[in-house]
Formats: sequence, structure tokens, C-alpha cells
Amino acid sequence: MIISKAPCRITLGGGGTDLPSYYEKRGGFTITGAINKYVFVGAYKQFYDNIKLKYSMIEEVSEIDYIKHPLFREALRLMNIPNNIELTSLADIPSGTGLGSSGAFLVALLNTLQEYKDNKSITKRGLASEACKIELDILKLHEGKQDKYACAFGGIKAIEYLQNGQVAISSFSDEDALRQNLSENLHLFYTGRERRGVTSEALKYQDTKCLENDNIILDYLDDIRLIGYRTREAFQQCNLDSFGRLLNDHWEVKKQYSPYATDAYVDECYKKALDCGALGGKLMGAGGGGFLLFYYPGEIKERWNFIDSMEQMGLQHTEFKFDTEGVSTVLRE
Repeated sequence: MIISKAPCRITLGGGGTDLPSYYEKRGGFTITGAINKYVFVGAYKQFYDNIKLKYSMIEEVSEIDYIKHPLFREALRLMNIPNNIELTSLADIPSGTGLGSSGAFLVALLNTLQEYKDNKSITKRGLASEACKIELDILKLHEGKQDKYACAFGGIKAIEYLQNGQVAISSFSDEDALRQNLSENLHLFYTGRERRGVTSEALKYQDTKCLENDNIILDYLDDIRLIGYRTREAFQQCNLDSFGRLLNDHWEVKKQYSPYATDAYVDECYKKALDCGALGGKLMGAGGGGFLLFYYPGEIKERWNFIDSMEQMGLQHTEFKFDTEGVSTVLRE
């Protein structure tokens, strides 16, 4: 029995510039924080000569080719795993809600399969690279690299995507203090709606426009990348209120270039948050629902008043802390 876990993530700056269709032209940059909401993947060597999968559905097949779940299928194929295996996936949050759960799932799955096969682990960079290979090269999904690296490494990381495809990861010098201060002022709310289908359409739209060298989209993404750099400066200078306003800048730019970014309910919630004193925020992921993140700098009593006000809008407050470990093996028997 092998069980691995990988954290989900929140994007703090530069989101959307991690897709190859953009960074291969102009380079990409994101700042991402892994959080203590996890995806778990367990593997068990079973008696029967088949493959059994348990996630939101149950699959039992005689060959890898018959597996419907594309990430399970291609991970098993890539790792050359024989039959007689049962795999189970569990998650702290629903999928399709903008927190990178599919990236966390794939990284945890690959870690579990490697431990199951060879009783040894791959480096975090290796896991992220293999996960990117499956999503981008094999399945040709309209995805970026951010989630896989953020979920593999954990912590708050600045991630640069070079035009040649390499990925450079750096930490912040006083990350403990940064995590503490951000945890006090960042608030995550669930809209109650999953974004299934919308995400793929939003990323497909961006991907297609970038591949067509649409200068309007590329210039908007240049602005997003610049906001990512300015966010890094704000973190380095411990100017978190500046970061809060940069979240708002990011959101305003995103609404300009993505027809999938928001809707009337999200706009209403966002306006309410600003009226209550939030400096900025954004919808996690590509749009269409999921989680809203707000930066609110008030004192403890004021924060709870802010949370109450947002819950009256129908949002569900979701407490979180930042993860520091990244992907890990939690059980090996």
C-alpha cells in the first residue's frame, strides 16, 4: 500500500502566462502558493489480474487502453505499471474549482506509481516535468505548467517559464513571515459552482489566440506578467497592501481579455468585497466559478465582519494555511 498527497494552490501573480503558446514567445512568470488542501492517491497490489480505479467513478478494466480517465491511463502507461493494481483518489476540495486540483492529482499519482513500482521516489522537479509531459505533450491539453510545479514543490514560489521550455523556481528570503502575513489577510471563498467545461474553453480560447499571434491577447498577458514581477517586488519589500492592489489590477486586466473570466454573480460579490474594504481579489483559475480570493487588511474583528458580509452574499468561507512540503509519501507498507 502506497499513499501520496500533493497540495492544491492559489495563484498570487502572473496567472495565465505559464502556457507554452505564450511563454515560448515572450517568457512567463507566476507567483504561486501551495495550500493545505490536498489530493490523495493510494495504490494497492490486488489479487485479480486487472486494473481497478476509484475516483468520482469506478473503473475496472483488463487493459490500460480501456481506461476512460485520461490522467490515470497515461500515467500508468508512462510508468509502465503492470495489472494487479487498484488505485484510489480522494480530495479535500471539489475538482474544477480553480485551485489546481488536477495538477495536484497528477503529481500525487506519479509519486505513488513510482513508489509502488520501484520503492523509491522521483525528485519534485522530475515529477512536475513528467506531469507536464502527460498533460501538454501526450494529451495535448490547453494547460500550463504552473500547477504541476507549484503542487510538487509546495511553499510560496516565484516560477519563471523560459522560452526554451525550462522552468526556474525561486523562494523568498523570509518566507515564514510572508506566509504568516498573507495568511492573516487573504480570504478564500467558494462560490458553490464548479467550472467544468468553462475552464477548458477559457484556456482553449487563450491558447488559440496566442498561437495565432493575436497581439491584443499577447499584450494583455504581457501586462499580467508585469503584475507578477511587481508582486514579487511587493513581497520582497514586505508591502502586502501593494500586493492587494495588484490583485485588483490583475483582475481588471483578465476581464479585458477573457470572455470567460466572470459573470454577474461574481461581479456582484467582487463589488461587495471592495465596498467592505478589500483592496483586491480574483477568481481562481480560468473563470466560470470555483473560488474567489480576496486581500483584506483589517484587524481580527474587522476580518470576521468582512467574512460575515461575504457569506451573506452566498459565498462559503474556506479557511486555509500555506503548505510548505509539496508532494510527499504519507504511507508506505
